[in-house]
Amino acid sequence: MVITIIAFIVVFGILVFVHELGHYVMAKRAGIMVREFAIGMGPKIFSYRKNETTYTIRILPLGGYVRMAGNQDDEEELQKGMPLTLQLNSEGQVTQINTSQKVTLLNGIPLELTDWDLTDGLWLEGYENGQEDELKRYVVDHDALIVEKDGTPLQIAPRDVQFQEATLPRRMLTNFAGPFNNFLLAIVAFAVVAFLQGGVVTTTTTLATVQKDSPAYVAGLKKGDRIVQINQTKIKNWRQLTQKISQSANQELTVTVKRQGHLQKFQVTPKTKEVSGQKSVIIGIQSKQKLNSSVSAMIAYGFTATWATITAVFSALGAMFTQGFSLNDLGGPVAMYSFTSQAAHYGLTSVVSLLALLSVNLGIMNLLPIPALDGGKLVLNIVEAIRRKPLEEKAELTITLVGVAFLLILMVLVTLNDLHRFFF
Repeated sequence: MVITIIAFIVVFGILVFVHELGHYVMAKRAGIMVREFAIGMGPKIFSYRKNETTYTIRILPLGGYVRMAGNQDDEEELQKGMPLTLQLNSEGQVTQINTSQKVTLLNGIPLELTDWDLTDGLWLEGYENGQEDELKRYVVDHDALIVEKDGTPLQIAPRDVQFQEATLPRRMLTNFAGPFNNFLLAIVAFAVVAFLQGGVVTTTTTLATVQKDSPAYVAGLKKGDRIVQINQTKIKNWRQLTQKISQSANQELTVTVKRQGHLQKFQVTPKTKEVSGQKSVIIGIQSKQKLNSSVSAMIAYGFTATWATITAVFSALGAMFTQGFSLNDLGGPVAMYSFTSQAAHYGLTSVVSLLALLSVNLGIMNLLPIPALDGGKLVLNIVEAIRRKPLEEKAELTITLVGVAFLLILMVLVTLNDLHRFFF
């Protein structure tokens, strides 16, 4: 249990960190201020500030975010009538705005806030020391800090460093950078898997075993047979073989094999098997494997395995539209925990392999054209390019909120379904 929990936190943390790191690095290169780089959600347990960015670790290890200046999730905490304390520099400019009761500013000036502009004009107005007969205005330094209610210091976000001020291509690259990093992580992780297992395991179409009483066994297939054709389709590799079988549930197939140098044909009808709510189509065979231990093969495996996983995920997504949608085709944190538990049982290689698979899935899911996801943001970027101007802020916010609501409902349904599948 403890090992599973640690493995889950590490795997999930790496996935989130690498994804958000992509957004962070590209935002920096685009001239967009990153006000906060957070790992985890909820109340913060640690913060560290360097240059213009505050780095935080938050209590729930489920997610994370990059808070870019002026972006939709960059909310302003100031409200009219709220009490503040201000710290000034030698020139009388505000260098720190404290909204928190957890932080005390030495020689801070108490102010009851009445109005402000921290985007263009860079000023604050209010009543100092409760003296409501005199309204005072303070000039705010361009690089001033604002201490939020939970005590987290963030740099203010003037317009020149905001997300919307970057060029459209740079904003698109910033939105795409998170999923792109997940694909890079998958390439590295799959290559590490190859090194950990001492080489690249190549699955051939030669049969290592044929399960007793399986469709293949009943049809007459034997150990050592090499499958060369199914119906009219030439079979070149194991992936092509499994894809053909998975698309042929309860359909009689003509399987051509080479046995002792001679071609023979058998009639095989794949059957559907259900495990933990997941349906798969099988004929009861396992492939013979070869091991290639060259360094070049192990590095290349990172790319080939990632591409194979990408195509498999897109094939599964396509099947949702052509063969019907089921919640069993999706998985949330509960499913991830269950998969991590199984992987941890088999050791480090399985955990790293799971990390690679999940990274590809996370990258692709984030590219789906759903508002609030990176793919949805890219669609809005494309609309902006076509219109030659961005959508109105209110319209974009409405679209995003609809996307958030959809994702929340879907996440609740998926989680309830996962609990039922894996624990009940």
